[in-house]
Amino acid sequence: MLLLGIDVGGTHTDAVAIGPDGIEAQVKVPTEHDNLLSSIRNGLGEIVRHTDPARIKQLNLSTTLSTNAIVEGKYEDVGVIVSAGPGLDPHSFMICKDFHVIPGSLDHRGSETKRLDNLSLEEAIASCRKAGIKVYAAITKFSPRNPSHEKAIELAVGDNADFITLGHQITGRLNFPRRIATAFYNCAVWRVFNNFADAISDTLEEMGLGHIKVNILKADGGTMPLPLSRKVPVQSIFSGPAASVMGIIALCNITHDSIIYDIGGTTTDIAVFAGGSPLIEQEGINIGSHPTLVRALKVHSIGIGGDSAVSILEGIVRVGPNRLGPSIAFGGEIPTLTDALIWKDSCDCGDIGKSKGGFAAFASTINMEPDDLADQAIAYAIDKIHDSTRELVDEINQQPVYTIHELLESRRIVPRKIYIMGGPAKAMKMDIFRKFRLSTEVPPNYDVANAIGAALTRTTTELELFADTERGVMFIPSLGHRENIPRNYKLEDAEKDAMSHLLGHLGEMHVASDGSNACITASSSFNMVNGSTTVGRNIRVKCQIKPGVVRIYS
Repeated sequence: MLLLGIDVGGTHTDAVAIGPDGIEAQVKVPTEHDNLLSSIRNGLGEIVRHTDPARIKQLNLSTTLSTNAIVEGKYEDVGVIVSAGPGLDPHSFMICKDFHVIPGSLDHRGSETKRLDNLSLEEAIASCRKAGIKVYAAITKFSPRNPSHEKAIELAVGDNADFITLGHQITGRLNFPRRIATAFYNCAVWRVFNNFADAISDTLEEMGLGHIKVNILKADGGTMPLPLSRKVPVQSIFSGPAASVMGIIALCNITHDSIIYDIGGTTTDIAVFAGGSPLIEQEGINIGSHPTLVRALKVHSIGIGGDSAVSILEGIVRVGPNRLGPSIAFGGEIPTLTDALIWKDSCDCGDIGKSKGGFAAFASTINMEPDDLADQAIAYAIDKIHDSTRELVDEINQQPVYTIHELLESRRIVPRKIYIMGGPAKAMKMDIFRKFRLSTEVPPNYDVANAIGAALTRTTTELELFADTERGVMFIPSLGHRENIPRNYKLEDAEKDAMSHLLGHLGEMHVASDGSNACITASSSFNMVNGSTTVGRNIRVKCQIKPGVVRIYS
């Protein structure tokens, strides 16, 4: 059986087919930003030409679609309807023009303290309808403890919406401002992502690949089945950097504090490992200027890549952050970092004669020797990578360190090794080693490592269970599950139920799991006291399928 991985990068789209004995086919095609589907189709077409389509079991896809839509502002207007009650003023988190606050509130245990104002709700929906809004987000404070107000908003919106996101379905975490932003972005990219998902399904059918299972990479280093991704496309944002991290996990046995560089055509992604495990943004990433609840691997991107343009500003040779086309070696007109590496004979790719000729001609126009220009360009790029890495490590060491598996209390990261992947990796290895003076490794298949990571990444999911024994209820917000429990319900019962529902949810997604990668990441039980009497327990359990790869590639 074959596992396919496709990573849509800023410059190239990489595709691999991995069988029991390793890579059986690989391809690198240009990314067409105005038509990502074409890039994927081209990559798939080449893979299918070199493999038996009947052997293909699964396609894992990392796409920049949702990220690009947000960065370029090409997303849909959203009607955001919120209800908070006392405390935080939700107007402080107004994220769009069609933002409506409805009177009504719940307390921290989910008990209704003020009914939703139906008249205000009807006026808000009428305003959105007048503005042509077709996607809605409903977020109420403490909805993970009681989703009734969000469900009432959903019912009132009814046929006015093509799609609606309810805040409690995204996560069980209580951070209200972050939930507002997460629900908003989930709606904003919903249509563009679903149109893309339709096109992917149609393309596979046309190519005779309708039998294969399709997963989409998530920002946290896992995958989700395509049908699920249609409901939570916000989880696909920043999946490209996740493919980088999972690629290095698949290719290398990392045991130390390490730095990982994915040097692409447009950017360099920098990730940090603590004791062999990648770090994660525990609270959630910022999308634009808005903090969200989208968990993501901690990756920092800078505008240095193989296609980054070489320029002169105030007498200083610079590289990037702009990409003004491909390198001269690949038909471009402006010299790039790749052309500088070719001049120094560090890189052997493309039309070397044309690259060196164009690079020398550019050096002549600015009265520099080509050797000096190349040396200064490469040094500038290495310095940028070095300085950005030091800043990232310093930032990490000033706060708690979270890996994909655990919280490391009072843990200071001291990098001992560097791993490099991406097209220019081998060409830049020695320059990076000389700058950092750390052991530096370029793994095999470094140029398609992202696609390998995508192919081998396992499906992940997480859920939070809450129980209130005084009220006799247990609920799992993300699954919409709620049931009655006895007063003697204990933490052990909650942990068992949480794991059972986690594995059951995987089964519903047609994902096989023996539970070996499932773990409880948080577990607590607090007595609730009324006067001097304990009246019940407040229990919370969080569990997940750990991000990782289905096997180490070799």
